[in-house]
Amino acid sequence: MHKLWVSAKKEFWLLSRDLGGLAVLFLMPLLLVITITLIQDNTFKTIQENKIPILLVDLDKGAVSDQVGNNLRESSLFEIISEENEERAQDLVQKGEYQLAIILPNNLTRDLHLKIDQNVSGILAKFGVEPEQEGEPVAIEKKEIRLYFDPATQQSFKSSVRNNIDKMISQIESKSIYSAFQEELGEDGNRPIFDTESFISFTEIVPNANKRAGIPNSTQHNIPAWTLFAIFFIILPLSINMVHEKNQGTFIRLRTQPIPYATVLGGKAFVFLVVSLIQFILMLLLGVYLFPLMGLPKLEVAGRIPLLMVVAFFAGLAAIGLGLLLGTIAKSQEQSAPFGATFVVILAAIGGVWVPVFAMPHFMQVLSKLSPMNWGLNAFYDVFLRNVGMGEILPEISALFLFFIATTALAILYNKRKNAL
Repeated sequence: MHKLWVSAKKEFWLLSRDLGGLAVLFLMPLLLVITITLIQDNTFKTIQENKIPILLVDLDKGAVSDQVGNNLRESSLFEIISEENEERAQDLVQKGEYQLAIILPNNLTRDLHLKIDQNVSGILAKFGVEPEQEGEPVAIEKKEIRLYFDPATQQSFKSSVRNNIDKMISQIESKSIYSAFQEELGEDGNRPIFDTESFISFTEIVPNANKRAGIPNSTQHNIPAWTLFAIFFIILPLSINMVHEKNQGTFIRLRTQPIPYATVLGGKAFVFLVVSLIQFILMLLLGVYLFPLMGLPKLEVAGRIPLLMVVAFFAGLAAIGLGLLLGTIAKSQEQSAPFGATFVVILAAIGGVWVPVFAMPHFMQVLSKLSPMNWGLNAFYDVFLRNVGMGEILPEISALFLFFIATTALAILYNKRKNAL
């Protein structure tokens, strides 16, 4: 233990003298997570809070068109702008100034009521409630609500609008039919004979909602994601220090001492593990105390800190193992620094730090499972968003620990084989 402590103390003094390296380890991740979270949170608020302006051309001027307009205005999706001319509305949409124009046709209310009255009278006549009308029923032309979409509009938006308007018109038709029956039967209008409320409804249920402190937001995504990026970035100073020791001859002097290579690596692992945990704590403090002052969502950590520290601990081990392997194999700083930085960026990209895994192609979703950052990110998500216990995150932290064991063992074996030659 004394040899391990001396090795760790030596590594601590080396790291403390590198002010630029300390800035990269602590200051750079904080600035990065603040910047990314501000950008993503503002974008999220823009999407959530701003309504899409659309044009409404009411050629009907009746009760049905008024009801359609009111329903659209009450929607949280659209800002309704009235337009009198259909051709002008089409031109504005074609130019891209508006994504959508809705055209309500002439005589929509009148013809809908005529059609419903005609059908209701025919049904009641067959049951003998009313006398049958002589002659053929009057032909009523079907009405068509025209939707003009911006050519650049996504198909998903088009389908959503069509479905919402179709549902709205169906509800209006149903209520009109019930009202027509009630009038024909001569019932008291104050005592409806039909229940027009929807029989089937939808309820959104969030699993374990009673256990969750909040919903996913930009803070809950970026704090764990960029914490992992910062933790894995320690492979740069770790590997550079190891290469520096080899080039200066320090490592050769260490080999003359009765100290196993595993002990030397253990001292380095201890110091940088402390660094990774400090990085994580700083990130948590940032999300809990600074983000609310900046108008960002507060990071809720109540009751989660022990499990979060466990995930950070094993993520730090995985990053350290990778840094030890890189520092053992690399022969110069020109090899370790560019490769380490590029490799961390690749692991972050495929691991879901920048782009969520579900938004990737299927091949990339499979490939993301190879990134230790993805294992750590999934474990953090389980703790932050799903309020799980130790058993649920055990597969991820086990994979991170095995990654540390494998990379450290490879570093020791490579060094032993190299020195044996």
